[in-house]
Amino acid sequence: MIAAIKPAGSNTRGLLAYLYGPGRQDEHLDPHIVTGFAMLGMPDPGRDENATLTKLARYLDEPVRLRNSEFGQPVTDHVWHCPVRAAPTDRYLSDAEWGEIAQRIVEAAGIAPPGDDLACRWIAVRHADDHIHILATTVREDGRRPKLHDSGLRVGDACREIEKDYGLRQLKKGDRTGTRRPSQAEMHKAKRLGWEVPSPEWLEARIRAAIPHASSAEELLAYLEADSILIKAKRGPSGDLLGYAAGRPGDVNDKGEQIYHPGKRIAPDLTLPKLKARLEAVVPEEHPTARRNKPATPWQQATDALDPLHTALTEADGDSGDARAQAHVAALGELIEATAQRAPADLRAELQAASKAFARAQRSQIRAEDRAADALRVATRDIIHTATGPDGSALAALVAALVWSAILSRRWHEARQHAHQADAVGQALHHLQAAADHAMGPVLTELERRLPKEQARLTLASDVRAAVPDHAARILADPSWSALATVLAEAEARGHKPHQLLTEAAAQRELDTARRPARVLITRIQHTSRNPVRSRVAEAARRRTTTGTWPDSGPTPAPQPTTPSPASGRTSHPRR
Repeated sequence: MIAAIKPAGSNTRGLLAYLYGPGRQDEHLDPHIVTGFAMLGMPDPGRDENATLTKLARYLDEPVRLRNSEFGQPVTDHVWHCPVRAAPTDRYLSDAEWGEIAQRIVEAAGIAPPGDDLACRWIAVRHADDHIHILATTVREDGRRPKLHDSGLRVGDACREIEKDYGLRQLKKGDRTGTRRPSQAEMHKAKRLGWEVPSPEWLEARIRAAIPHASSAEELLAYLEADSILIKAKRGPSGDLLGYAAGRPGDVNDKGEQIYHPGKRIAPDLTLPKLKARLEAVVPEEHPTARRNKPATPWQQATDALDPLHTALTEADGDSGDARAQAHVAALGELIEATAQRAPADLRAELQAASKAFARAQRSQIRAEDRAADALRVATRDIIHTATGPDGSALAALVAALVWSAILSRRWHEARQHAHQADAVGQALHHLQAAADHAMGPVLTELERRLPKEQARLTLASDVRAAVPDHAARILADPSWSALATVLAEAEARGHKPHQLLTEAAAQRELDTARRPARVLITRIQHTSRNPVRSRVAEAARRRTTTGTWPDSGPTPAPQPTTPSPASGRTSHPRR
């Protein structure tokens, strides 16, 4: 059940004309009052042929007229309007039930506190099966104004209790971190102009897409202006940036003037102070194109940068730990957005949908310690500024790491009862997992072309049973086991120990919730074993797998019992 308190108005008669009228598309059927203040003697134009809208408006406005005549200064914002709508799947509610619901809402709002005979005058009008409109005049019988501060939160809490008591669909409790719902006027305007979404939602998407490209608030506004977004900056006498508002091209009022939306009205975390804290917290680094001798690509560096996030989310303890965790969750959203912008076209739609859904999880009532996520934001900017795309295995490893990061984010939000944020991560996970499955397809195909010999796979299966005994059966039954065997064999050829790689990979992500445990291990082991182990023994092992002979340097060792090499099936000495 949703109760949406509208901005205060001043025309009681005008609002009644809408409530008792046919509606914009003839959707108002049988409008009538279901309850209200001092029902005895209240005229109802929907049931009394002698009653008129003017009489009803005068009845409701009487305390307002008395106050105006006494104080001489007219009240101009006295009309309180709150539509209350049930979910489409909810059962039919009778007039009596809607009347009880309206009574509880005006009590929670402070319009008519329980047992207060001098409360404001109000009515609840029903003109459809699934909703009512509550109208009140916010001057009490004693001439005082009601205390309506935070009435929206109180009404929201009352709706959650009403849902339980009446067996209706239960929504999540608000926490003041959600974006403002578009008004009816904004939605009708978007439909009229052929826009998919209203202007505030359109601007939010553009600003979030620009954040990974900027290292300061000034740079962000310049980037937005270059992207054809209209910016109105507020500056102090010294020229310092104090605030901003953004406008969508073509969004004008009835006078033809451009409409601008302040950052706070676009989204709570897009105000100038919060943008500055996020953008300017990162320690300045040399531009990625100017760096040399980097052992990893930006995509691999981003995967590495997610490890501190995993630690922050699993070990968060106390206020400082939660502040660091919240910073990492916010930075994770920026990394998903950057990955979506630079990913191949066949993955972009799913990653963009994940980024859009994850935006709600990036903010909560916990204040983020933004500097805690410096490494992750640096990796995000490296991806944005890189001139080359990722190879298949690097992209698959990063998207798989994003999936696990999102799972940990949802657990962290759930543990702190952040219902809206946890639900948003769940929606993002759906798209991230689809992207991960798609990214892994070509990687698995290529790995299965390079399968080690049967004897090598049997040896590697023994390593799996020894390293992860609790999950060995699922791993070996996974259709991706053959590809995992290839990864382990090739890692061994580079000097790594399969048993150690499996143990470390299983420790980095628990496998209980993994749909495809072998696939999870593939991406992690490919990432951690990408570089060869530099040692004389490893070099000898590498040569044996490629030439089948011992290196020329050093004496030839005595013959040993032989087993097939896991990578090529050639006869070689067993692993020590």
